[in-house]
Amino acid sequence: QVQLVESGGGLVQAGGSPRLSCTVSGIIFSINAMGWYRQAPGKQREEVATITGRGRTNYADFVKGRFTISRDNAKNTVYLQMNSLEFEDSGIYYCKILATIGPESWGRGTQVTVSS
Repeated sequence: QVQLVESGGGLVQAGGSPRLSCTVSGIIFSINAMGWYRQAPGKQREEVATITGRGRTNYADFVKGRFTISRDNAKNTVYLQMNSLEFEDSGIYYCKILATIGPESWGRGTQVTVSS
């Protein structure tokens, strides 16, 4: 049973710095690249950041310098540290196993709502 469970979202202030977590079970976590994606209402889902099993990272241009993706293989957890949040960062943030496809590749998401 593959499961991905995101947490850490909620109502946050503009300029805030929440950290999202995604805990994964049912896979050999340490050898799987992971990603964070987000989707705003009426918009396409977009890739935010990815990280390989060994820790190499990539970022979308719109978050580079503000967000940091990291992982703790001992905890089967991938994180997204978000800094200097803007209203445009609002949306549902999803965790994904990069190497797989289908519904089991994704978590159910955690809502991030940025307010002023």
